[in-house]
Amino acid sequence: MNLNLSAEEQDLYDRVRDFADTVVAPASFEYDTQRRLPIEIIHQMGEMGLFALPFPEEVGGGGRSYFEFCLAVEALGRVDQSIGVTLEAGIGLGVMPIYRFGTDEQRAKWMPDLVAGRALAGFGLTEANAGSDAGATETTAVLDGDEWVINGSKQYITNSGTPITKIVTIIAVTGEETRPDGSVKKELSAIIVPNGTPGFEVLPGYDKVGWNTSDTHPLKFTNVRVPKENLVGERGRGYANFLRCLDEGRIAFAALATGAAQGCLEQAIIRAKERIVFNTPIATHQHIQFMIARMQARVHQARLAWYDAARKMDAGLPFKMEASLAKLISSEAAMANARDASHIWGGAGFLNENVVARHYRDSKILEVGEGTTEVQLMIIARELGLAG
Repeated sequence: MNLNLSAEEQDLYDRVRDFADTVVAPASFEYDTQRRLPIEIIHQMGEMGLFALPFPEEVGGGGRSYFEFCLAVEALGRVDQSIGVTLEAGIGLGVMPIYRFGTDEQRAKWMPDLVAGRALAGFGLTEANAGSDAGATETTAVLDGDEWVINGSKQYITNSGTPITKIVTIIAVTGEETRPDGSVKKELSAIIVPNGTPGFEVLPGYDKVGWNTSDTHPLKFTNVRVPKENLVGERGRGYANFLRCLDEGRIAFAALATGAAQGCLEQAIIRAKERIVFNTPIATHQHIQFMIARMQARVHQARLAWYDAARKMDAGLPFKMEASLAKLISSEAAMANARDASHIWGGAGFLNENVVARHYRDSKILEVGEGTTEVQLMIIARELGLAG
């Protein structure tokens, strides 16, 4: 495994990091307070080619690697997780299902604006009683002639209600099969629902603890009709295909968490050097030095984990367990580093205008989104051949 960055990879990371420091960071508190996604920044990211990074040039992509896409996510997550996850979910959940499993017509219709950052897309899996347990999905899609008729609801859907959201791809029950033992297996399929389709409602956004700039909404579908051609991939393979995208997405999610952990580390070092207690910078105290040293260890471990997973994915090697390891390690690192950085900052670390405070609020969802900590442990155990 190559852990070193090439000149091209380093240049990309440096460019995005500079953009994060000069454009995203100065505006982040304002947008977080307003609880709105800054579309102007998203468009700038599109102009930089960030939404196109991991896709081939023949579909309008940047022809770069998935690893490089993750580098960009890490650089953004360092200063603002909301902006970082907008890119991560925009590609991993919005574009990737269509690129991986869509038809040529679907890719031609939707991908140009999505990879250019002119539009966003969401993916609707989670429901009130379904998420980790996708088999509990209740949203239905019934084929009526040449149209799917969709009824149901989704919740916690990222990038689903922005001014530039074009589509949401949803998982719905398209049929049922009764097994010999009498139990019922649901047929789950993925279907594209364009924004503005009659009966498709984007409900008011959530009042969240963190990720206030990130767009997150519940969705409602009442007799929503879309063409049968909006089926993404093979009928009945919607969830299985989504799991492939989710495995990939966990690597980018880990990069996001690593960026958050890195940002907290940097802020802790700055504060430890400048904060004077009893006429001495607290950086001279061994306890503080050890705390920051452990923060660095967490960042290093998290970065190595997602580098490993991304390099294996780009090389065409199995990466399922590595993706879950990266997601597990990095999310815990972000949460722990946010706690320690807030402690080092003291009272100032409890103010929302402080990036450390925002990381403290934001980081908890890193242990939940794209598969909870428990799901990652379950996957790792299964990949090790353990029963259950």
